[in-house]
Amino acid sequence: MAVLKGMAVICFFAASGAFLRYAEAYVKTIHPAGEGPLVLVNVPPWVNVNLKARVAEVAGSSRFPLEEETASVLARNLAPMAWLDDVNIRVTHDSVRVKARWRKPIAVIDIPEDRSKIYVDPNLIVLDYMPMPHLPIVEIKGVDLGVVPLPGQAFDRGDVAAAVELIVLLQWIDANYTPKNPLLDHIADIDVHNYKGLKNSREPHIVLHTKEDTQIIWGAEKGEWSKCFEATDEQKLARLYAHYRDFGSLSAKVKYINLLDPQDTVPQPIDKYRY
Repeated sequence: MAVLKGMAVICFFAASGAFLRYAEAYVKTIHPAGEGPLVLVNVPPWVNVNLKARVAEVAGSSRFPLEEETASVLARNLAPMAWLDDVNIRVTHDSVRVKARWRKPIAVIDIPEDRSKIYVDPNLIVLDYMPMPHLPIVEIKGVDLGVVPLPGQAFDRGDVAAAVELIVLLQWIDANYTPKNPLLDHIADIDVHNYKGLKNSREPHIVLHTKEDTQIIWGAEKGEWSKCFEATDEQKLARLYAHYRDFGSLSAKVKYINLLDPQDTVPQPIDKYRY
């Protein structure tokens, strides 16, 4: 009799345990995982509110379930987002955190065929256009467009690369020598329609224009100065920044700034008294 009672007790607790496990599973089923906000980690200062909103839009929401699958879903959603590279997603107990390398646009190109624009970053990666008025973005004019790459692809053309390389060079000089008043802030566009002299071998290959409409005659592509018997790149930069330093702008008293002549043939003030 005692044995039967013991077996009954064991069966009762076993059944109770099964019920509790069922109840626990049921609770998990009817109460889905909580949600947490989308958190962008280590965002560069230049990224504005509109670009952050664009990321959330492409991601699909500003809040996500706090579960493992969210990371893979979000990774798929953000894959076409050209502005982000090396995306890493981590789901924590209270948020979904996205860390990435942000691509910063430095040049803009007009696409006349469909009246659109694209950005290009320092690595020639195309970014879809959205207004970024707070950034010193230089327009590249005269590009031989051909087939325009899609966002996320490289615009690997010589004329685009030549303009971007010059912009990057000016950015470096500004950051190291004129950080408080960057010269690049005054540049409106870089014209590369005569890239490598293909249109006219006697005309300068690259010409810059300031926002005050002063023409800066740069000449050959970076590193190609000797083939055109021009001043070195270093001499061109020295002359350009000396003018900027001395006059406080690129437009003072001049309509154009010619950087082509080699340094040893540049007329000096004393020359007019030699004859």
